[in-house]
Amino acid sequence: MTAESDAELIEQGRKLFAGDWRFIWASPSIETLPPMAGLEVAFAGRSNVGKSSLINALTGRNALARTSHTPGRTQELIFFEGPENADIRLVDMPGYGYASAPKTKVASWTALIHKFLLGRATLARVYVLIDARHGIKDVDQDVLKTLDKSAVSYQVVLTKADQVKAGELKTVTAETIATLAKHPAAFPEVLVTSSRTGDGMPELRAAMVRLIEERRR
Repeated sequence: MTAESDAELIEQGRKLFAGDWRFIWASPSIETLPPMAGLEVAFAGRSNVGKSSLINALTGRNALARTSHTPGRTQELIFFEGPENADIRLVDMPGYGYASAPKTKVASWTALIHKFLLGRATLARVYVLIDARHGIKDVDQDVLKTLDKSAVSYQVVLTKADQVKAGELKTVTAETIATLAKHPAAFPEVLVTSSRTGDGMPELRAAMVRLIEERRR
């Protein structure tokens, strides 16, 4: 990609996410999913990784996705729809790996996530959010393996980068890239973001615009 095309994608991403985004659906089970339409981009991650904060930062809204100080609060697949004619939805997936929740509840969330990943033809990509302070953990590896098996394209997004020193961030980014090289469905580029400062959001929006263009060809 040239600097000019990168700048163009960043501007297209800015316009797309400056548009009207709204909540449209919440699904506690596979049976209650909305009808498939357009493209869907999902966000997966551990319960305290900052998914809702990232969706709010991405769309420039403070309260589109509900944030909570209690990890594991999102227990459904939450769908948001973009501007008219954009033909794209964002899906906030239940957080995984929340140890304090009852085991039966964790099992039901996990089953919902896995069934969604395996059976959603409109799902264009999953962005797997990884806390930059901790890197990829065993519980993340399980989800990456599920994505590999289901042949769903996914890309890792490091979150909370503002809470990590520059040297440590460089190390965790390199380690993440090395880990992803062993996963066939993983997109090789790692995005580094901070919902608090907005760092990395233009690049994430641009990556999504590129994805939409590729899928429509």
